[in-house]
Amino acid sequence: MADIYTFKRIEKKYRITKAEKDALTARCFEYLIPDPHKNSTVCSLYLDTPDHLMIRTSIEAKTYKEKLRLRSYGTPNAKSKVFLEIKKKYKGVVYKRRISTTLEKAMDYIENGARPESSQIMNEIDYAMNFYGSPKPKMLVAYEREAYYIKDMPNLRITFDSNVRYRTESLFLEKGSFGKPILSDDEYILEIKTDGSMPIWLSHILDELTILPSSFSKYGRSYLDATGLSPINIESTEGEENYVCAV
Repeated sequence: MADIYTFKRIEKKYRITKAEKDALTARCFEYLIPDPHKNSTVCSLYLDTPDHLMIRTSIEAKTYKEKLRLRSYGTPNAKSKVFLEIKKKYKGVVYKRRISTTLEKAMDYIENGARPESSQIMNEIDYAMNFYGSPKPKMLVAYEREAYYIKDMPNLRITFDSNVRYRTESLFLEKGSFGKPILSDDEYILEIKTDGSMPIWLSHILDELTILPSSFSKYGRSYLDATGLSPINIESTEGEENYVCAV
């Protein structure tokens, strides 16, 4: 499957146990199509200002949030493909724009401002970088992802993330995905990502299994854990999305 570089979608999150994950996948088995890269280690290097302005604003804001990050799937080397991304959320809708480049070129841009390409998306990323005063790596967040699509609904994606962990030192993707865990071994973050509609059968299964939406920002929760702050604020400002059920 070709890489996608622009996204506009609604993301609904649920904090579930392994037993709930197993029950859900069993009930949805006939509809689930494994992603071409079904199992992967997702590593995100988040950029921020010296005073962590971007993540603090994201935690406190109710309407608009944005993040800058460098993402890899697995541990890259200098020549590996990575994604330089800007992710925005406005009134519950997520907009993600990204370019692909090598780790070497991405880090040259982050450290020295050498643009890896000329494109509209690069212009948008560059504008945000300049606006925030050339933010630098402040935290690495990693997790194991199991990903599926829904049969006959290619715009609906279901992912299960486990072993969410972070670190604030050794902020290099090529150093690997080690970090401090923020979930128990039995916990998963379920994400349902769609263009705005959820099939009625899936909504019914979630209701029957009593799987309820639960706000959770991996970077936000990691930041709060690292700083020793209470998670109350972030729990009250995330999860504003609404779905339209579709047959």
